[in-house]
This record gives sequence, structure tokens and C-alpha cells, in this order.
Amino acid sequence: MLVAAIVSDPPLVGVVAVGASASLIILLSLRHKEWELTLHALAAVLLGMVAGWTQNRIWWLAAIAVVTAVATFWMAAVRSRAGTRDAQARSDQLATQVDRRISELFSLQELSYVLSQSIQLDRIADHVAKYAARFLQAEGAIVVLAEGELLRVLAATGSLEPLMGKVSDGAESLVALAIGRDRIEVAEGAEAPAVRLFAEMMVRNAAVAPLRAPGTTMGALAVADRHGGPLSAEDLWLFSTVATNASVVMTNSRLYEMVRRSEAEWETAFNALTEGIAVVGTAGNVLRANQALAAITELPESELVGRNFCDMIAGASEAVTGLIGSAYRGERPVPLVVRPENSPKVLRLTAAPLAEAERGTVVILVEDVTEQRILEAQIIQNDKMASIGQLVSGVAHELNNPLASIAGLTELLLERPPHPELPREHLRVIHDQAERAGRIVRNLLTFARKGVPEKAAVDLHDVVVRTSLLIMYELQLHGIELESDLSSDGTTVLGDRYELQQVLLNLVTNAVQAVSGLEPGKPRRIALSTVRSSGEAVLRVRDTGPGVPPHLVPYLFTPFFTTKAPGEGTGLGLSLSYGLVKAHGGVLEYEAPPEGGAEFKVTLPLFSSELPLPAEAPSHAGNGRSLQRRILVVDEDPSVHRLLSALFTPEGHTVEAVRTGEQGLKLAREEEFDLIIADVRVPAGPAQLFAGALLDACPAFSGRLLVACTGEEDLPALLAEQPVRRVRKPFNLRDLKTVANEILQ
Repeated sequence: MLVAAIVSDPPLVGVVAVGASASLIILLSLRHKEWELTLHALAAVLLGMVAGWTQNRIWWLAAIAVVTAVATFWMAAVRSRAGTRDAQARSDQLATQVDRRISELFSLQELSYVLSQSIQLDRIADHVAKYAARFLQAEGAIVVLAEGELLRVLAATGSLEPLMGKVSDGAESLVALAIGRDRIEVAEGAEAPAVRLFAEMMVRNAAVAPLRAPGTTMGALAVADRHGGPLSAEDLWLFSTVATNASVVMTNSRLYEMVRRSEAEWETAFNALTEGIAVVGTAGNVLRANQALAAITELPESELVGRNFCDMIAGASEAVTGLIGSAYRGERPVPLVVRPENSPKVLRLTAAPLAEAERGTVVILVEDVTEQRILEAQIIQNDKMASIGQLVSGVAHELNNPLASIAGLTELLLERPPHPELPREHLRVIHDQAERAGRIVRNLLTFARKGVPEKAAVDLHDVVVRTSLLIMYELQLHGIELESDLSSDGTTVLGDRYELQQVLLNLVTNAVQAVSGLEPGKPRRIALSTVRSSGEAVLRVRDTGPGVPPHLVPYLFTPFFTTKAPGEGTGLGLSLSYGLVKAHGGVLEYEAPPEGGAEFKVTLPLFSSELPLPAEAPSHAGNGRSLQRRILVVDEDPSVHRLLSALFTPEGHTVEAVRTGEQGLKLAREEEFDLIIADVRVPAGPAQLFAGALLDACPAFSGRLLVACTGEEDLPALLAEQPVRRVRKPFNLRDLKTVANEILQ
């Protein structure tokens, strides 16, 4: 009925229509919070109501049209504004995301810049931990490195600083889980710490990203107790990016450290070598050198690089150039032995190309073989002296037998009353010359003797006399005058007679060579002198030669240094003499006399102990004939038989003489002898000497055996260990009778 009433009344229909339209607009405007539309809708309702009251069909139709148009327009406007607001919201959201991304990019750039400033692994790890905590708004962060089966915290910041340096096996921890799975692990706990991050450290929430190196996982980056809720996808992306950059930088740091350590080890080994090493370029300049090369060349290490290698080895440039040229061509040249000018060193150079890829670069090994050459020369000298010693020993033995007879028989004749047909002057000359020949033979044995030095009291006066006898013939041959000024005071030293004589012989030989080269008319003189001064014995050797140039004096006692022409000297005499004098606690020095020439001074400490006096020979006067003894002489030389028979028969002794060791052994077993005098070299079989065979067969004869030997080196080991009396050939009859009487008593 209400609808029929409204329809039957046209003005009312218009009012209802206008009201309905306005109500719709008002609802839409209120929903969308468009207060202006609400006011306009109210105005349209009022307009429709006025039109209805006027009961004018045209007005209310116009009002309906206006309201409808306004409603349509404002409906479109509402939709447009809603779309604009949605777009603005999305735009603001995108702008916020862009700002965050830009901030993250700047932060990553800042981190990259900071990491690029350092190559130390611990500093890099510290920066990474601090930036990760800042990026993700976490209270703490750590960087963990895997070291075998263990995990070590390399850097820690914030609330995780107590973990700094801690080592753990990582069992049941989030860090170990991330490293084992090689992926990012995220754990969210309750308000209380419930997540085991590392070792015993518990946190509320955490995220761990593995640090990947080529082929392995080197460790992990972890952040804990983050503010702002769970990690978003963007946060995880940022975390992964930081971990990736940190992995690259830390891997490079590790590689750099390995290279640095390898280089340091190589440099240490390079400089620890005792051989010099030089890397030489195409122009012959040194590109690299070690400390040993600086020591060998006596140049500062800083001056080696850039220097021409051939100029460093002065005096052998052509040979060195050829060696380097062969290596440049890829050959393997034979090592070259050179001796630089004004240097006592002997160097051996070995060259080889560095590598195929660096054609033209050569490595040269420089070895100082001076000591090696000294040893080689000493070995050769020892071999020569051993051969000479064997030869001289045999010759001396053969000479001593006739000399013993000559000297002994002349001494016996001199003890008898004068005979008119045998002038004593002639006998004295024969005796003296035989003694002199015997001394020369002993000196030859002394010079050729090699063995363990035996320290004993040695009189330098006696050393000078013996050496003068050895060198006298050569002095006369060159017309050189020898002057001796020997001290009347004692100049006894403790040492080895043979080594001291070798020192003096070397000095005199050098003086002879220096004086022999003088021009005719100039004085040729060598002076030997001994003096005792301030608890030392001083021996001087002075010559009138040209002397030694001052710039060569520092090299005088250096092995292989010589001013003589090639082939005239080895340069070992002075160096060996210097070593022998030093071994005796003395000093060998060179001095330049004001009047010219050269002077060498040997200073040795005096031997302070009193020398034991020889025992008095027991007197047998008056009872010599009452003690008749049986004496056996075993010697291959019949003249020795006659001498000893002539010596002991007048005393009432019975002398039996044989020439072979077999005969001597037979007599010693069959008969009783009070004294056996035997030459040490008489054989008793294919491989045994008579004296040794006698002691083996009859040890009781050791107290009745008197061995005649040419030198101490002739004694076999068995005799050297036994208390066997010895006498030297050629015989000194007084000494022989003294020792024989001691045995017979």
C-alpha cells in the first residue's frame, strides 16, 4: 500500500528517488571517508525535497537528473582516488625497499673497501664480524675457522666476545651444523636463550652462514640475538652476500699468507746457503743474489744487484763470460775454477739456465773451494811425503850401516895410542865426516817423517843447526851467505822437533828463492837468529831480497797465495807454517826491515820445566874383565859385526854374530846370551822381523834386547809397546857402550 501511495503521487516519487540517490552517495562517501561527497549528497537531497514540495514535475525531474549525474561523477571520482592511494602506497613501499637496497649496497661497498685495506686474516675476520652484526641488527657476531677436526673462533664482537679464541669440536652446535651441511642455518628460540650457537654459548636466535673456499668450507659467519623479528628473505640474501665476500677475502688472505711464508722460507734457505748464488740477466747484470755471495766477493749485499757479474770476478772475465754464454744457449757447461785477482780465494763457478720460459736468465753457483784445495794439496803432499819417507828410510838404512862402521872404527882407532902410519888428524877427519853424514841422514828422516806430533822439550838452537845442514848445499849453489846469531841463553820450547824444523825450512827456502832472483852484484844474505825475551823464544829469518809489497802483506799467510810465477810455488808453505806455529801456541809474523828485504819472526813460549839430566853411565873400570858376558849380534852387514866385536871383545865379552834372523832365533833358543844387539830390519821370515819373532818366542829376552834402528818410525808396534832399549844408527860408541853396560849389569 505504501508503494502504491508513493507511485500514485508523482512529487513523492521524485523525493524518494532523490533521497535514495543521495543516500547511496552518502553511504559511498562515508565508506571511503569522502566528506565533500557527503555534503554534496545532502545538498542534492535538500534540492529534491524542495522540488517535491513545489509539486512541479519539471523541477523534480531536473533534480533527479542532477542527483544522478552527481552520483555518477562522484562514484568515478571515488574509484579514481582509491586507485591513486593504492598506487601511492605501493610507490612508497617500493621507495622504501629501494632505499634499503641502496643502503645495503653502500654498506657492502663500505665493507669491501675496509676489507681491501688489510691482508691480515684476524683483522679481516674482525671487520666481517662487526659489519655483520651492524647489517642484521644483531647483538653479537663471530667468525669461526675450521682447523682440521676442531673449530676456532677467530673474531668475536658484541655479546659473543667471550667466545674469542675459543676452540671446540663444535658438537651439537648451530655453527657445526651449518658447516657440515654447507648451507645457511637459522634458529629461533623462545624469549630465554635456547639455541646452542657454539660450544656452551646459548642465544635466543641465530643465523649461521658457511664460509666457502674452493673445494672446501673454511669456516662460518654467525650472528645472534637479532632485533626486529625473524630474518626476511632480503636479510638472508644480505647475510649470504656478506659471507660470500668474506670467504673470498679470507681465502685470498690465506693464500697470501701461504705465499708470504713460502717466500720467507725460500729467502731464509736462499741466504742460509754457504754457496753464493747469483741470478744473471741477459746483459750480464746480477738480478738477485744471496748473502753468501756478498761474503765471497767481499761486497755489500745492497751493491750486488745491478752489478756486472764478470766484473765481480776480476781476473777471470773471459772465462766467466764463456761460462755464462754457454748457459744462455741452454747448455750445461763444465764447472769453472777461477782465482780472482788480488784475492787468495779459489772459486768454482757452475752455471745453468734458470727456466725454459725465461730464456736468457742464468743461475750461477759460486763456491769457495779454498779450504777444499788446501785439503787436496795436503793429501797430495802427504802422499808425496809418505813415498819420499819410504824411499829416504830405505836409503838411510843402507847408508847408516857403512857410516856406523866408519864412525865406530875410527873412534876406536882414535882411542888407541898414536901410530906413525895412521895420523890422528886423518882419523879425526874421517870420523867427523862420518858423523856429519850421519846427521844429514837423520835430518832427511826428520824432514820426511809424518805422524802424530810428539810434544817434547826442543832447543831452537839445535833446530837451526840441523836445518842449516840441510840447506847448506843449495845456499852454496846460489852463492848465498848464511849468517847465524844464536843466543847463548836457553831457547828451549815445548813442541814437535820435526814440525818446528819444517817451519824453519819453509822460511829459509822462501828466503833462498827471494835472494836468488837478485841482480848480480847485490848482496845475497840470509840471517838466522835466536833470542830469549820476556818468557818467549824468538826465531828470526831475514833476507836481503826485494821484500813483500805492502798491499800484499795481508795475504801472506793465506793458502794458495804466492807472488811466484806459475809452476814455481803452490802458495802453501807460509800458510802451513803459520798453522804449525799457531798449534804450538806461538805466532808467525812478517816484518819489513828498514834496510830492506824481508823478515819473518817466530815467537814461541819458553819451556819452563827443567830438563831431566841424562843418567850417569855406570863405571866399569877395574872390573870390566871380571864380568865376561855373551853377546849376540844379528845384522846383515858384516862391517857392523867387526865394529861391535872390536868394541866388546877387549872388555872380555864373547861376541857371536849372524846375518839372518833365522840363525839368530836358533842361537837364542839353543844358547844363553846376556845381550842381543839386533838391527830392527833384519827379517826372521816372510812376514816377521827378528826382534818381534824373538819376543813372541821368548818374552824373557825383552830386558836383554838392544835394538838398533835408523829412526823411530822403523819400530814395529810390538816393539814400541815393549820396554826394549833402543840405539840409533850410525852408532855413537859411547852411547852404545853405556846402554849395553846398563843391560849387562
